Amino acid sequence: MTSINNVEPEFGWYMPTRGDGPYIGVKPERVVDTAYLIRVAQAVEDAGYTFALIPTGGECSDAWIIGATLAAHTNTFKPLVAMRPGLIAPGLAARMGATLDEATGGRALINIVTGSSPEDMKSMGDPLAFDKDARYERTLEYIKIVRQLWTNSHGAPSGRALAEYGKVNAIEPVNVEGKYFTIEGGVSYPPTVQKPHPPFYFGGSSTAAKKTAAEIADVYLMWAEPLDWIKEQIDEVEGYRRELLRTQGIDRTIRYGLRAQVVIRETEEEAWEAARSIISKIDPSVKEASLTRHLGAVSTGQQRQNQVREQAAANDYVIGPNFWAGLSIVRGGGAMAFVGTPDQVADRLIEYVDIGISSFILSGYPNLEEATISGKALIPAVRRKLLERQTVARA
Repeated sequence: MTSINNVEPEFGWYMPTRGDGPYIGVKPERVVDTAYLIRVAQAVEDAGYTFALIPTGGECSDAWIIGATLAAHTNTFKPLVAMRPGLIAPGLAARMGATLDEATGGRALINIVTGSSPEDMKSMGDPLAFDKDARYERTLEYIKIVRQLWTNSHGAPSGRALAEYGKVNAIEPVNVEGKYFTIEGGVSYPPTVQKPHPPFYFGGSSTAAKKTAAEIADVYLMWAEPLDWIKEQIDEVEGYRRELLRTQGIDRTIRYGLRAQVVIRETEEEAWEAARSIISKIDPSVKEASLTRHLGAVSTGQQRQNQVREQAAANDYVIGPNFWAGLSIVRGGGAMAFVGTPDQVADRLIEYVDIGISSFILSGYPNLEEATISGKALIPAVRRKLLERQTVARA
């Protein structure tokens, strides 16, 4: 068994566009410019990771431009870029995604970001900044349009040949009169290299998010939590997927992904020492401000991360074997870390594979070195252990 959908796990990394260094809770120690990010992307590729999440919002550089740049300096690296419904018109987003897919030879991956903090959404000019349920409703309408534009482009020639062939003859126009978007004679070209389209990665822990995921996500992403918590979330999304089949006759396959930190060393003692070093320079005032911000977050996912941290606080933030919440005293989002030797962390990840996870997006501090350390040790260990287990099962 490799996953709930019998899919071999894929491994992705994270691009530190906000900054990078060996410590958190302090000013980033390194200059993270385009040259540095290219080094990280090349290290990610060389270490065996197949893609990388490029973050969006806040102080991040634009994910699309960074993704295209990094793809141009790598051979197999797939950029997972953010498509933000409401901030970019769906027709333009479809063309951007198709162009990225063509330019990279079919390496584009799309991360649907419905929203971040209300403050960030407001600063970007989103009129639904404080209406989360409406943003998910808009996202569903938006992605259906993008998906249809891509699907309708199949069979059309790409590049300059399209103009000679005639776009009206090559592509069936899309017409939509929706609640949030109106499209008249919409077409997207060039056609995507990936068929039926580049995969959609999508996260969100609220009920509205999970119902939306059932209709549009190819990979549903979750921040790392205890096994039973993740299993419950998968079961919820699967329930909505079955409801979609029952009520609309739409039968979809969804893969499940986990976003986590990793600290891997030759011995467990070295790994724990390295993990605790990451938070060793945090000023108490920074810790207090971070905890206040996290506790006040409206994100369901962040509230769940808060619960994991609080439950583990009395045990030096150790959640369970090789599983640690220490980084979450400062870092928001996917802060939970797997800590240990390659074999230990591989065993922990395989436990998640057994409940349905087939996509892992990992990161560490600093991302440049940790991509190499983890990729060259962890990925082979996971694959070896899965292969050994399959061999025994067939015997």
